Amino acid sequence: MYAFVILCLSMLSLTLTSCAQAGRHFDVIAFYTAERDPAHVSFVKEANKWLAIKASEHNFTYDTTSSWNNLNGKFLSKYDVVIFLDTRPEDADQRSAFREYMENGGAWIGFHFAAFALKDSDYPDNWEWYSDEFLGCGEYKSNTWRPTAESLRVESHSHPTCKDLPAVFLSAPNEWYRWEKDLRANNDILILLSLDQTTFPVGTGPKAHEIWYSGDYPVAWTNKKFRMIYINTGHNDMDYEGGTNRQLSETFSSENQSRFILQSLLWLGGR
Repeated sequence: MYAFVILCLSMLSLTLTSCAQAGRHFDVIAFYTAERDPAHVSFVKEANKWLAIKASEHNFTYDTTSSWNNLNGKFLSKYDVVIFLDTRPEDADQRSAFREYMENGGAWIGFHFAAFALKDSDYPDNWEWYSDEFLGCGEYKSNTWRPTAESLRVESHSHPTCKDLPAVFLSAPNEWYRWEKDLRANNDILILLSLDQTTFPVGTGPKAHEIWYSGDYPVAWTNKKFRMIYINTGHNDMDYEGGTNRQLSETFSSENQSRFILQSLLWLGGR
């Protein structure tokens, strides 16, 4: 009888631990700039609404700030996951604080433009640790145009972020980036999603270099040395040509892509 009671208590303890882990609360802070490109501003507004809803549904807090001065050790210590929705820090102290946060077990998700770095631009390739070691992709090289919905291939089915995703699914419309470095040659990088090469071309132009007919293009990946995920989505289609800058697409319109984003956040939050 005594052994039976002990067994029951042990099973109850395991069940309670499992339930607590499944519903573990965590805190998220999203940094953004939301200036200049209307497509990036549109995404930031959409993401903030969507993520706030998911926070209430999945037991985590979602805070936002457009002040990059908050990227300091004291502020970051209150949060389990940091998100860069559009840009990145440019100040040396802010960069140092972020690096220290990540090297001490912090978690991060970056979307689309957060990885942009190009020599002689407003976002120059001048943060080697971030572009080369942390992200692993190096400098931005080119992009497709117009923003198009594309077939994405799941590359790491066993990874928690890819749970219950089909082998190939349709993304929301997006402007897709090409990078300087071959991510597959980096042993620290695990590619999670990539453009499905059987459905090329990607993009519609009108310029020839804005259409890709072949090649290997990772869309989402993690660096195994850090708790991080970069996701290339985050550029809505906009009515630039008509001069209205009206939003023509939604990043969170793809059910499977949205599932991947949510599962990425829950995984980084310790679920």
